[in-house]
Amino acid sequence: MNRLWNLLCFLIVSLADSSPLTTHFLPVTCRVGEQVVLPCSWKPRLSAPASCHVQWQSTTTAAVFEQQGARSWQAEEYWGRLEVPEEKLGSGDCSLVIKDVQITDTGRYESFMVVDGERSRKTRVFIQGVKLSVFDHKSQQARGPGGDLVLDLVTQHSVRVVFQGRNSSEWTELWMKGDNDSVRLEKDPLREQLTLKGLQRPDEGTYKVLDQHGLAVSTVQLAVHGDSPDVRGHDEMENEISGDAVRSSRSLLLLCFALVTSFQIPRLFGGVDT
Repeated sequence: MNRLWNLLCFLIVSLADSSPLTTHFLPVTCRVGEQVVLPCSWKPRLSAPASCHVQWQSTTTAAVFEQQGARSWQAEEYWGRLEVPEEKLGSGDCSLVIKDVQITDTGRYESFMVVDGERSRKTRVFIQGVKLSVFDHKSQQARGPGGDLVLDLVTQHSVRVVFQGRNSSEWTELWMKGDNDSVRLEKDPLREQLTLKGLQRPDEGTYKVLDQHGLAVSTVQLAVHGDSPDVRGHDEMENEISGDAVRSSRSLLLLCFALVTSFQIPRLFGGVDT
């Protein structure tokens, strides 16, 4: 037991952490499903290290990503979504690229470079703190009866769509990942999109796309009004009616002009003959 404790103490001491007591976190924002870059450059704090060994950690999930040369490691919840481009490390750029960003990625991140310290002990040098804020998508849409509503699922991590009617306080499940298509509901085989066909007035309300944690990826408020799928504004319809009236007036004037001219031409030629 004592040997294990001594080994643990040695590891803690040998991997010294030079992170400052107070960290300034650079704010970065994005929306779910996008790609974001957490900026980092080791040049202001270090001379050229013998080898680039970068670590990223989160204040909520501890170790997130680590890379040394061509070898890399990333936490399970980020698997396949993290990268520090190796070709940029040597020039000082140790920025972390997060693909297909999720709501749960929100948090504070810190980057370190692992360098050789005294007596060949490894030392972590703090580089950059970043505060990442991830927001969901929100929109309002209007459709006419019989039209279609296309819901963007945004990310492959979306697993459910729920619906709350305009005059209801309850949420009902509209779609679950893996469900077969129905007469009215169809999942695009290539894109992360769901189409609700043949809209009617009862379809008015709020639609939420949820991830596996039950967090909202997107929210759509739908209004169904008008008499056809082509829903146009009042001003647009008035302009179209006015345009038709102007065109009818012009046609009538041209017809009158043609009739008057047809009566005048014989008289003119008749005067010449006499």
